[in-house]
Amino acid sequence: MDIDPSSLEGRAIHELMVGCITPRPIALVSTVGADGVHNAAPFSFFTVLSLHPAVVGFAVGRKRGGAKKDTLVNIESAREFVINCVSEAIAPAMNQTAGEYPSDVDEFTQAGLTPLASDLVRPPRVAESPIQMECRLMQVMEFGVSPRIHNFVVGEVLRVHVDDGMIVGGVIKPDRLRSVGRLGEDFYCRTRDLFEMKRPVV
Repeated sequence: MDIDPSSLEGRAIHELMVGCITPRPIALVSTVGADGVHNAAPFSFFTVLSLHPAVVGFAVGRKRGGAKKDTLVNIESAREFVINCVSEAIAPAMNQTAGEYPSDVDEFTQAGLTPLASDLVRPPRVAESPIQMECRLMQVMEFGVSPRIHNFVVGEVLRVHVDDGMIVGGVIKPDRLRSVGRLGEDFYCRTRDLFEMKRPVV
């Protein structure tokens, strides 16, 4: 089957792209609103962009009517956010934060997550997450036409907090981290079935 993405509408293009690009890591992004309300929401269009400086990015879609999601509104206002990595242990809580709650609702409370004060930014970290990255906003890019708009948020990582139990010999071990990946439809995957391949020496 050959598919022209530009010919697809809404849900069809979504299912095509998320079905093609798997598995995707999940950023549980925590922010704080101008009113002080904590926000947490998961985003699986997430990746590392640079090492020096350390830069990460994730994409935020719009609400059904085209309005900006609370995460984006909060980041554009505060210019700070925290990316919390999602392990198997907090997967159900992460999923609970995915609901479209009103902006005055604290998703930490809804999902039973514990806000933990950050060192350098105002938004709280998720205490239950094994890795938390405090970030400062660098840039927000925009793609698409309303209401089908995605914004790509780029942030510099200012500080990384890693649970000591995840580290062996100075390296974060994937078998200890037990990350969860996002697939198409309502499916997720675990990272327990690991295999190793050494890079070729040329």
